[in-house]
Amino acid sequence: MRTLLLTRSDVEALLDPPSLVEPLRAGFIAYSASASGRAQRVRAPLPGPSSATVLFPGIALGVPAYTVKVHAKFPGEDPAIRGVLCLHDVAKGDLLAVMDSTHLTAVRTGLAGALAAHVLARSDGVTAAVIGAGVQGTQQLRALAALRPLERASVYDIAPERAEAFARAMRSELHTPVEAASSVATAVREADIVLVATWSKTPFIVPGMLAAGTHVTTLGPDEPGKAEVDANVIREGLFVCDDRALAVELGALCGIGLGDDHVDAEFGDVLAGTHPGRTSADQITIYGGVGLAFQDAIAAWQVYEAAKARGVGRAIDFLA
Repeated sequence: MRTLLLTRSDVEALLDPPSLVEPLRAGFIAYSASASGRAQRVRAPLPGPSSATVLFPGIALGVPAYTVKVHAKFPGEDPAIRGVLCLHDVAKGDLLAVMDSTHLTAVRTGLAGALAAHVLARSDGVTAAVIGAGVQGTQQLRALAALRPLERASVYDIAPERAEAFARAMRSELHTPVEAASSVATAVREADIVLVATWSKTPFIVPGMLAAGTHVTTLGPDEPGKAEVDANVIREGLFVCDDRALAVELGALCGIGLGDDHVDAEFGDVLAGTHPGRTSADQITIYGGVGLAFQDAIAAWQVYEAAKARGVGRAIDFLA
């Protein structure tokens, strides 16, 4: 049995984000419709600057393989998330590939957050605000711009130089006006869609800050103790998540003390039409995603198939 070893640069070259959108959409629908195969993860604290190491086993409808991803977060490093993903044949358990998980995780997370924003936001929403000028801010804005036309965007980061650099880079890439803002309030004031991904442990999207009809995607809270959106904003709006239990256990509801009675729907239910999603132009909608391992399986299978077709990667026999 030969296993493909794929580096971060290999994954970057092989992953095709636009072609992941429809498989991810189908994956969300299947996930929320199923009573089994719900998200599982093993999290353990590490000594030193890392927040934790996490193990994710992933399966997805239509993918003849399963993934096991092990990675850890190091907020002071670039990239901050580091790890590997193992892709196994689902029938025999053969190890098909071992690949860097950094880029794959960033892309699938950004795509999922942007897809939720596109579906839940007003159809005429053309202005965006990004809070957190990091990898996820980049991935979300890039993905959102591919899903709908944007007329302009603003960005805020606690490090002004990062916001300025982000604005310059995204202006050049998207050919859209992108400006650095001096505060969160300034950034979101005229935004139809707000994309948030930070390390914050204190909510900073607070009542009175958002205009009527705004959508917020919050991806920072993916472990206990993190929070971006105030409890009263969620109470007053429509809150949709990727996984109901995980939203309470470690996601957007965890850090602000809310329970699953504040979950209006899972995203898969909205995509399937079993929940209407937004019901008025004035409604504030919030999507809180922790990231689900079926997304890894979909993305990793695409990378593996492309690697085989193009002859990319180094093959090794671990059983030799």
